[in-house]
This record gives sequence, structure tokens and C-alpha cells, in this order.
Amino acid sequence: TTPTVEMAVVCENADGGIILTASHNPKEWNALKLLNEHGEFVSGEEGKIILALAEQEDFVYAPVDAMGELIGDDNSLSKHIQAILEHPLVDIYAIKKANFKVVVDAINSSGAFTVPALLKAIGVEDIVVLNAEMTGDFAHNPEPLKEHLTELCDTVVKEKAHLGIAVDPDVDRLVFMDENGLLFGEEYTLVACADYMLQSEKGPLVSNLSSSRALADLANDYGVKYHASAVGEVHVVAKMKEVKALIGGEGNGGVI
Repeated sequence: TTPTVEMAVVCENADGGIILTASHNPKEWNALKLLNEHGEFVSGEEGKIILALAEQEDFVYAPVDAMGELIGDDNSLSKHIQAILEHPLVDIYAIKKANFKVVVDAINSSGAFTVPALLKAIGVEDIVVLNAEMTGDFAHNPEPLKEHLTELCDTVVKEKAHLGIAVDPDVDRLVFMDENGLLFGEEYTLVACADYMLQSEKGPLVSNLSSSRALADLANDYGVKYHASAVGEVHVVAKMKEVKALIGGEGNGGVI
């Protein structure tokens, strides 16, 4: 998933990262997401430099005997999950005690193995996975909007589940369904997480200018500062680092 590759760049002290994905778009939009050495998306300025170097062909090819090596690593997901488990606000005991039943719409992509693995690690055993075949042939429009998630809504009710989870194909967007099969809404994912975190620790909040004012209202309720950034994860991250934010993200269900 995109978040796991971002984490892997940091864990492996890599010089960068490349994610092959169409993100929340149909599969014909498959492309590359480029990461810098911090596991963050390259900025507009970094992108211009990369394009200029490519256009000028201002680089030296490695000789054939110095091509480096390809190293397989199956531990990136487990390292990512371990980092989540070590977060002080992840209460595994409380989650296990609640005995949740969860339905996941994995949209025939990487969420099919990553989301259940995370749920099991935090104490959720009763999991129903829809569209679990990792074929890349998406069962419906992959953007996790209400009109595309009717199967998930119906299954949550049918299975008497406590929660429904929908992700996009590269698993950097998150939508929840309540026990009645009603959409909680992407806009509220970040707001709910921030509300939970602010009960334990105070700090600035950041979202982009395409998000609703809900996070700003929450910041006002807790007496902390809210900052808006330009649209795009790279801009949210830059603003978060600038103001030393507690949490940030976008109104599309992405939490940083």
C-alpha cells in the first residue's frame, strides 16, 4: 500500500520510493507515485528538478558490472503494523474486549491482505472481506464514495457487523460505515481521529483547503490552533512539519 511504502523508505533508510498505482482512479490510470528520502511525495519544486535532469539527460549510467542488486523484503507490512501497535493511543485490550465484527471492501487490491492483517493485529478476529481477489479488476468504481459502496452497506446490515471499512486501491483513503450501513463519511475520518488524540495530548491540527471546516471547529473546541494548507498530501506534510502539528490530513479520509 502507499502508506506502507512511505513507511518502508524511512525504515530502510532508502534514498526514495516508487509506488505503482492508479490510486483511487480506474486501472487505466496506473502510474508512478514518487517519494523522497523522507518517505514523502516529491514536491512541485523537486519534480521540476527531476524533469529538468531527465530532459537534459544530465546523468551518468552505471556500468553493467555496477548495477546494484534487487533485494526482496516481505517484512514491510509487519514493520508498519508493529509501528501502529507501539503507538501509545492504540488500545488493543479495549478493541479485543469489544469483540467487533468488521466488513471490509478491499476493491480487489492490496487492501485485501493488509487491512485484515492490521485488524487481526489489533484484536479484531471476526472479519468479512468483500472483493478479496487481488486481480486489479475493480468490482466497482474504486473511488470510495457512497454511490460505489452499496454492497458494503448491505453486507454490514446483513452480517450484523459493528463497522464497515472501505479503502481505495492503494489504501491511503478510508471510509467507515456504521452498524446501520450508513456512511460515516470521508470528511469525518480525520476529525474523529483528531478528537480521540486531543483527549490525551494537545497540539495544532492541519488539513487542506478542500476539506470541510469540521477540523477547524474541533480545534476551536479544544483551544488549539488550526492551520490550512494547499491541496495535496505534500503540502499538508510541509505545513504539519512547519507548525509541529499533532495530526493532519485531507478530507478524503487520509490521516497523517
